[in-house]
Amino acid sequence: MIIWDEQVKEKISGLHLTLGIIKNVKVSPPAEKNKEIYNRIASMIKEKFNLENLKNDPIIRAYRDFYWHYLKIDPTKVRPAGEALIRRILGGKPIPNISNVVDAYNAASIETRISLGAYNHDLLKFPLHVRFAKNGENFKPIGKNKVKLTGKELVLADQEKIICLYPHRDSDETKIDLNTRNVLIVGYGVPNLDSKTVFTAVKTACNYILEVAGGTVEKIEKYSV
Repeated sequence: MIIWDEQVKEKISGLHLTLGIIKNVKVSPPAEKNKEIYNRIASMIKEKFNLENLKNDPIIRAYRDFYWHYLKIDPTKVRPAGEALIRRILGGKPIPNISNVVDAYNAASIETRISLGAYNHDLLKFPLHVRFAKNGENFKPIGKNKVKLTGKELVLADQEKIICLYPHRDSDETKIDLNTRNVLIVGYGVPNLDSKTVFTAVKTACNYILEVAGGTVEKIEKYSV
């Protein structure tokens, strides 16, 4: 299901992904169960972290180092997904409510600090590729205008299109909406981050989705360079 580009193998060691597939979910507006899950996780986060010590967490640090050293992105300006959501909680800001499925996997990202993505499985053309973008290649992030990439960005793409700027920005073309029935969850692994931790995060996301949206987990598998 995953093809690693040779240029990526040469330039970045230690990348890995975990993919989870959930079939026959029922996507709806956020449910009361989402609030219960979120409130429990938010309480746990507030007990464990504050805005000062969060950056020292080993998982947060692994993503920050990856942003700095490999993506050349300032992680204090473009936050890893898990960290960004946690900072909203610690800063007293609300977490966006999108749908039962999206809110469920966001809850798992907050709990585990792992960058996760969720995609409409039926809109994907497998296998997926981890590669660098092509100069001038188009990408439309969720909620933003289409942009042209420079060729330096690391991306996850299917046979036709980019579905994510690895590991921090998902495509509008393959997002979860109310018509989605089958979901692909991706856990984005980076150097100095144990693959078991990412696997656990994807499993957590799948369990939360099952809890709020039903369905059946078809598989959860790890892939590495």
